[in-house]
Amino acid sequence: MELRDLTVHFGDKRVFDHRDFTFPDHGLTLLTGPSGVGKTTLLRALFDRYRADSAFLFQEDRLLPWRTVEQHLLDVMPAPDRSVAAELLELVELTGEEKNYPGALSGGMARRLALGRCLALPSVRLLLDEPFAGVDLARQGRILARLKALGKPIVMTGHGPELEGYADHVTAL
Repeated sequence: MELRDLTVHFGDKRVFDHRDFTFPDHGLTLLTGPSGVGKTTLLRALFDRYRADSAFLFQEDRLLPWRTVEQHLLDVMPAPDRSVAAELLELVELTGEEKNYPGALSGGMARRLALGRCLALPSVRLLLDEPFAGVDLARQGRILARLKALGKPIVMTGHGPELEGYADHVTAL
C-alpha cells in the first residue's frame, strides 16, 4: 500500500506536504504520534486510495440505537449469517450481548461492537482508527492477537507504547 506526494491541508494548516508513505501488505502497522499530527488524516487518505477492498473503523462508533448488537453485524454482511456474526462477537468479546441495544453497552463494549461491525464488512485490509478507546489492556491484547490471526493487513492508529508490542511495523508521525 502506498501514497505518493500526499498533500493535505485544512485551511492554512498543512498536515502533509508532498509526503510519500509505504505500508506493508501484511501484518499490523501502527500509526503513532501526538494528537493532531495527522494519524486519522493519513488513515482516511489510505481509505480513499484503497476504498474498494478496505474496511474502515471510524473514531466514532456510529451505532444505531434502534438496532441490536447482532443486527449491527448482520446489516453490513453481504450475505447475513448468524454463525459468522457469533464468531465475530466472540472475536471482540461480546458473546451474550446479541439481543442488547447500544444504550445498554459500556463505552468499551460499544467500541468493540463498532470493531465487530467493521470486521463483518467484506475486505482485503482493515483500517482502524483508535479501535481500543475505552478497552482495557488485557482485552486489547487478546483482540489484537485474534485480528492478526485473520491474516489481513491492518493499519491502525493508537496511543500508548503497549500497542507497539503487538505491531509488526510502527510508523511514527
